[in-house]
Amino acid sequence: MSFTAEVRDELARIRESRIECSKAELAALVHLEGTLGGSRSGHYRVEVATENAPVARKIITLAHNVYGLKTEFTPRRNVLHKTNNYLITFPSQSALAKVLDELGMMGGANPYWGVLPALVPDDECAIAYLRGAFLGAGFIADPKGDFHFEISVHSEQLGDDILALMQRFDIEPKIIPRRNGWTIYMKGIEPIIDFLALVGAHNALLRAEDVRVYKSMRNDVNRRVNAEVANQMKATDAALSQIESIRTIDERVGLDSLPRALKEFARLRLANPELSLRELGEAAKPPLSKSAVNHRVRRIEEVAQSLSE
Repeated sequence: MSFTAEVRDELARIRESRIECSKAELAALVHLEGTLGGSRSGHYRVEVATENAPVARKIITLAHNVYGLKTEFTPRRNVLHKTNNYLITFPSQSALAKVLDELGMMGGANPYWGVLPALVPDDECAIAYLRGAFLGAGFIADPKGDFHFEISVHSEQLGDDILALMQRFDIEPKIIPRRNGWTIYMKGIEPIIDFLALVGAHNALLRAEDVRVYKSMRNDVNRRVNAEVANQMKATDAALSQIESIRTIDERVGLDSLPRALKEFARLRLANPELSLRELGEAAKPPLSKSAVNHRVRRIEEVAQSLSE
């Protein structure tokens, strides 16, 4: 099951405590996923298609409980993709035109392209509408990959209105045109988690948080390993350079020509090419401080350079 399907399953099981919020949620589902058909005589019918069984049940439940509408349910199977699809039909009936007008799908004889303000008079109903919008046309990528969120809509007005509802709760998505409509999208874990918390997808939120913590720990480990490897490479390059300087001195004038302190350090380095400067200082007898080690390295390199010149 995809992460999107998991989120929809969780959201579809939430029950609104207020009839007004149930209307807002149903309005979003029908508005985003429904197809309105009708005739000049005023007989309308609506078809809503979804691939998620809990969402299909919720649409039917809301239609029955809130408005007492008759519905027809048709399960279908996509042979090519081997997936189920469910068609919910609101056949022509006396109450349907009034219901469509109340849900914001009718403006007199014309469809209404945005979110009807009367459906979202307060924050609770706005949250219900956003929940319905995601149930109908939402997508969230699996958090194991990139953090990506979308809601696809058929009109710019509807997209702008949904975007405004999200901004009401300090969630700042973006909207872009697509070939078949408009897409509200977000990238990054923070706004996506905020949305999941807002609409009540708490199990999905916890899973996303777990993945975020895992990614953060993995990235931290990778940074530390990379830093340690880089430091080790730097130390190795430095050691090779020091050994090269020591061999230059040995070949040109011999190590016995060096002062005693430099000679002992040079032989210690040749005997321990893998040690860092700190470890060399600790291996010396008596142990050498960091400044003493650096002084000896600098003097040896100066001698080698003068001999090369």
